[in-house]
Amino acid sequence: MKVAMYRRAFLTISLSLLTAKCLAASSLGDPRFYASLKRLDLATRLDQVCDYEAMLRIGRDPRRFHPDRAKAEVISPPNRTENAITTNGGAFRSDGRWYALSYICKTTPDHLAVTDFSYRIGAVIPQSDWSKYGLWR
Repeated sequence: MKVAMYRRAFLTISLSLLTAKCLAASSLGDPRFYASLKRLDLATRLDQVCDYEAMLRIGRDPRRFHPDRAKAEVISPPNRTENAITTNGGAFRSDGRWYALSYICKTTPDHLAVTDFSYRIGAVIPQSDWSKYGLWR
């Protein structure tokens, strides 16, 4: 049980690091990221693929953000269904600042591909609130 928990944490951290590298390498995503998703359980895979999609979309936003991290569950828990996440309390980091984020993400049943995605960027989250939300520089 503990080994599985540590393995999941390691894979999640590895995916986060790989995500940042993938974003730097391509605005369309990186096949290495999608291949690594297959090693995760379905619930974690749903979170990772939707957060990654958020970073890809925000990275192409005309406001010229440079996201290196996105999280669906920051200010409030998202609503998860079998193949979708709806969040009004997410956040993403760009150029050392965290911004509020809302998105709706729908995926294929295997959670390896996003089928529908829409998002809304909110205000900058004050650095004084970062510790309250578990955010970091």
